[in-house]
Amino acid sequence: MRKILLLIVLCASAMTMHAQKFALLDMDYILKNIPAYERANEQLAQVSKKWQAEVEALQTEAQTMYKDYQKEVVFLSQEQKKARQDAIMEKEREASELKKKYFGPEGELFKKRTALMSPIQEEIYNAVSEIADLRGYQLVLDRASDSGIIFGSPKVDISSEILSRLGYSN
Repeated sequence: MRKILLLIVLCASAMTMHAQKFALLDMDYILKNIPAYERANEQLAQVSKKWQAEVEALQTEAQTMYKDYQKEVVFLSQEQKKARQDAIMEKEREASELKKKYFGPEGELFKKRTALMSPIQEEIYNAVSEIADLRGYQLVLDRASDSGIIFGSPKVDISSEILSRLGYSN
């Protein structure tokens, strides 16, 4: 009796699983074909480079202060040594804080990336959602980020359709 019940449950599950529709998309492909994404990446790279130069300038200044200190240490009094050491440590701390401010987990680069990328990601999500609702997809997978997908038929890839819905032709 148990075996028959289990067999019925498995058959019912297989039928419902078979009825579910899914699609694939390639987020890398989609993003490469959206000019706003490329512009946002360029803007982030420029800002990052500028901020990195600021941090490196402070670090270089601290290193220069340390080298000068090493050269003059024998001529300095204890108070002068302490003052110079404190100044070097302060400059290193300043560089570290600036680096954290710009590149930390909640830093300026993160905030800028979020501000620039969120509208693009939201637009893509809305297009995917519309297509999924229209076609009855229960699941849409990103083949670019999921290494678990070994093969995906081009018939179920909706990347080009998403780009078309967003107004970009490929």
